[in-house]
Amino acid sequence: MIGLLAQKIGMSQVYDEKGHVVPVTILSAGPCPVVQVKTSETDGYAAVQIGFGKRREKLIPKALQGHMKKHKAAGLRMLREIRVEDPSAYEIGQTLTVALFEVGVKVDVVGVSKGRGFAGVVRRHHFTAGRATHGCTTHKQPGSIGASAYPSRVVKGKRLPGRMGGARVTVRNLDVIGVDPDQNLIWLRGCVPGHPNGTVLIRKNG
Repeated sequence: MIGLLAQKIGMSQVYDEKGHVVPVTILSAGPCPVVQVKTSETDGYAAVQIGFGKRREKLIPKALQGHMKKHKAAGLRMLREIRVEDPSAYEIGQTLTVALFEVGVKVDVVGVSKGRGFAGVVRRHHFTAGRATHGCTTHKQPGSIGASAYPSRVVKGKRLPGRMGGARVTVRNLDVIGVDPDQNLIWLRGCVPGHPNGTVLIRKNG
């Protein structure tokens, strides 16, 4: 199943049929024109390239401008390629909209999480901090890392301070609460990764 690019607007809440409050994330999804269709015969794999958003032509690199003009899709803000099993169902110039999704289906959302910068082990890996009392000198230090005479180095994969966030994240099995084809809006139960106004990929689960 091909996905749809969307821009995260923000969060809100709605009421379900039983009167329960449901937290939702509102996204502006599509429309996404099909820019290129790749097949196993011509490119070695099957994929569909879709575009999203608008951008002034002077801000688009020349090579990308040529690619877009070749496929009659000038002025797009971004392009994303999605692997598909059967590319014959798509053609260049076709427009994908939020009508691909129905209320009640489950979707996966792929995005980039918020960057937190350099973080210590307490924030990054939820280590327990030391005692907040007089005399304690290891309030937020990681402690022993276990390497001694052998192997005389820090073992790869050790949970230590470092860069936190700003990574690709996939949130699975989110329920579609509402769809508005007229305004290209979709409501998903729960939260999705990234900043407001960030771009994510929505695709049906399975």
